[in-house]
Amino acid sequence: MPEKKPVTYAEAGVNIDAGNRAVKLMKNSVASTFRPGVLTGIGGFGGLFAIDTAKYRQPVLVSGTDGVGTKLRIAFLLDKHDTIGIDAVAMCVNDILALGAEPLFFLDYLAVGRLEPEKVADIVSGVAEGCRQAGCALIGGETAEMPDFYGDGEYDIAGFAVGVAERDRIIDGAAITPGDVLIGLPSSGLHSNGYSLARRVLLDNPEYPVDQVHPALGRSVAEEMLEPTRIYVRPVLALTGQCTVKGIAHITGGGLSENVPRMLPPGTAAQIDTGTWNKPAVFELIAREGPVEKSEMYRVFNMGIGLVLAVAENEAGTALEQLTRQGEDARVIGRVIAGAGTVQLD
Repeated sequence: MPEKKPVTYAEAGVNIDAGNRAVKLMKNSVASTFRPGVLTGIGGFGGLFAIDTAKYRQPVLVSGTDGVGTKLRIAFLLDKHDTIGIDAVAMCVNDILALGAEPLFFLDYLAVGRLEPEKVADIVSGVAEGCRQAGCALIGGETAEMPDFYGDGEYDIAGFAVGVAERDRIIDGAAITPGDVLIGLPSSGLHSNGYSLARRVLLDNPEYPVDQVHPALGRSVAEEMLEPTRIYVRPVLALTGQCTVKGIAHITGGGLSENVPRMLPPGTAAQIDTGTWNKPAVFELIAREGPVEKSEMYRVFNMGIGLVLAVAENEAGTALEQLTRQGEDARVIGRVIAGAGTVQLD
């Protein structure tokens, strides 16, 4: 019987040398995110971070994890990979921000079909940019090469954020009462939700090829759909130092209809005036081309509002002034009313 030729890991589809090269290419991006508290660089078996006990009296760790979902298909379509990492960070840090937490550090998990070091470095550069926007450190991650599981050129990415909040300053919505004011912060468009519906309506329309400038958008549909999710950490943390924010809702999958109730205590509801803010053109386009009914639009998409804050009526002016100073086009979009946790869209 002839002797079998030895098989290598590379021949099976996993290239260790490419993995090592990817780590070298991403090191500068990762190091650019480091902040006080980081005790280790990348390459170890874990990341170390020391909490500043002089700053926090009773620190509570707040964690969150999320992915980017089918928005990745747009990155594949355009072969553009340096912004999708911003979305991975945004989905996590905006969630823990909703509890009043300052993001401290972030870890990513990247699974690829075939490891291309330059592409991985592009993806991680986006993660690093998101971390810089959020003020948190990228202290670790994992890149897994999984041939036959993901096709060539395909990958998935997920993120994990850890932040800290003072125990007696956690924002959980418990103090919200009828009469409180709801302030909306604008989104940059679709963010990272509703893409299965958006893709069906926009990308399956042969009238406008994905790489052709759409007159309603001023750019191609694919470029619009790849616009990164906004990160609200800096303006909101600055605001919490100036007035009492009673509740925060991150408007993700489920839209205003499903996410605003998550911050409301029993006995309250929300009344939102949908005419109080400007809606990005992409939402009108989806509603028209679908067609998609208004109730479904508000249940699926953020409709131009990425974050909703609840403040007392007598602090609304201060909140708007502070947010404007931070460069936010903040608007009063509604009020808290008595009710059973519903959202009334007017």
